[in-house]
Amino acid sequence: MSAQAPSAVILIRAERFMPNPATAADNAFQRDVPSGQAGDSVSATALAEMDALADALRGAGVRVHVFADEDHTRPDSVFPNNWLSTHAGGYVAVYPMYASNRRHERRADVLEMLKSDYRVQSIVDYSGLESDGVFLEGTGAMVLDHVSRVAYTARSHRADIAVLERFCTDFGYEPMAFDAVDSGGVPVYHTNVIACIGTDVAMIALEMIPDEQRREQVRERLSVTGRSIVELTEVQIREFAGNAVELCGRTTDGRRRYVMAMSARARRSLRPEQIAVIEESCQIVAVDIPTIELAGGSVRCMIAGVHLDHRPVADVEPTAAVEGIDENATSADGQNILTAN
Repeated sequence: MSAQAPSAVILIRAERFMPNPATAADNAFQRDVPSGQAGDSVSATALAEMDALADALRGAGVRVHVFADEDHTRPDSVFPNNWLSTHAGGYVAVYPMYASNRRHERRADVLEMLKSDYRVQSIVDYSGLESDGVFLEGTGAMVLDHVSRVAYTARSHRADIAVLERFCTDFGYEPMAFDAVDSGGVPVYHTNVIACIGTDVAMIALEMIPDEQRREQVRERLSVTGRSIVELTEVQIREFAGNAVELCGRTTDGRRRYVMAMSARARRSLRPEQIAVIEESCQIVAVDIPTIELAGGSVRCMIAGVHLDHRPVADVEPTAAVEGIDENATSADGQNILTAN
């Protein structure tokens, strides 16, 4: 399994999708539903887009876990990466969310699936920090370099630096925070709309980091790993070119391959030379999701990557020592031994 590119993902099939009015204030990428479109029609179109993404990822050899969501009070549930992240070694993080109507997107059934199908050692839950008014919206707020252990983070209402530092201490990352704004001076609401880090390539809108010294520090930190850097413009960011994610798929004959998942709109905004750099290490998988993009997020936001070891399907044969314990229900000190089926 690749350290940077997960081979499995979680998608939420939100049956009552609609752009969230509670997040519109600080999300400059969010748009209203075009006039004349009914809610049922928008939801149905969004469902078709979600299914198309799931099919495209499966076609690339990525394992896809899809969870249905019929709750009409969770318009943004299609973006699970904001409340959940997983990490090598069996670690899971659950995050505090800025908009109050997003906080019940966190789902016990998703966590139970992870514990059942993957090796989970610990779940670290930061959601209690919501009562203190501090937030860190997962891999929306942070773009993680899992290889060099760096958490790139644009400061915003949704990315509190104190929580970032706590996460980095707990999970072993180096925090790298910076300011990022658009041409009108509006702060970028989530780091993952301006940056994507793959195994051998990184896409980032460095021009949106106004502090020249910090901009060069970010460039240098990304370059030192040997990655090729694709510099994106603000115009391309508006087309969601930065909201992509590298995944690890399989060819039909079982060989590993890297894919860069993004929206068709994002791919159309890329110049030929930028595409060429990306395709040196990844196959671009692009899906048209214009309805979902009305909510201010794109393909990256829809994907919660699974960086966990999969549990083997077959039962492991017990050793002779284990069989001996099973045959003797009482230990040497007289305490009963409980065995699980």
